[in-house]
Amino acid sequence: MENAEWFKDWFNSPYYHLLYNNRDENEANYFINNLCNYLTLNKNSKLWDLACGKGRYSIALNKKGFEVVGTDLSKKSIIEANKHSNPTLDFFVHDMRTPFRSNYFDTVFNLFTSIGYFVNFNDNFLVFKNVAQALKANSFFVIDFFNAKKVSEILKPYYIEDRDNIKFIIHKQIINNTINKRIEFTADNKNYFFEETVSVLTKANFEMFANACNLKLVKTFGNYSLDEFNEDTSDRLILIFKKTI
Repeated sequence: MENAEWFKDWFNSPYYHLLYNNRDENEANYFINNLCNYLTLNKNSKLWDLACGKGRYSIALNKKGFEVVGTDLSKKSIIEANKHSNPTLDFFVHDMRTPFRSNYFDTVFNLFTSIGYFVNFNDNFLVFKNVAQALKANSFFVIDFFNAKKVSEILKPYYIEDRDNIKFIIHKQIINNTINKRIEFTADNKNYFFEETVSVLTKANFEMFANACNLKLVKTFGNYSLDEFNEDTSDRLILIFKKTI
């Protein structure tokens, strides 16, 4: 696949969902419980799960009684997510770089490293701008990203993942502050390769985007237990921003 915006094809591929089919639902529910306890959201809160995939976080939030909207660029993921829709849970195909509602949500969630894929670095700012527009005053934007420093230090240049008799051969390298991941495999007597790229975004990068659209950083966590962030040891970079106006 030679595509500047690789995610448009790869996220719709059945092999993407096969490769990443080992995501832990219990961990997702644990994380959501901790976030909701910290944010002390009202039961009538309207929540946006931005880049929701098949909706696992949206579903977990909705089960807690919140009104939830999930959006994702992948049409196939939204088709799957819509199997769980109900009067208080909706899913839509949407590109996070374009506006989506105004002064509507009490909290926006962007979880499991679902930003930073863009060729144009400024597109990350567009996401923040659209989120700020969608939030009510004094509401929250939660981002869950990898800890750039730790990931850069422990990056595996080569490994193999086995899924349903398919061997996914994976190469990784960092070029120009971007993690480049090449995925090769053979399935149905055909050879495939896809490429993923994600910017190595830091806390300072996110704060720069946020400050430009009146989002103030109020808390930083380093894992799904919501322990304090440590740049050297934390697995995750979890940022809580608040809309100040």
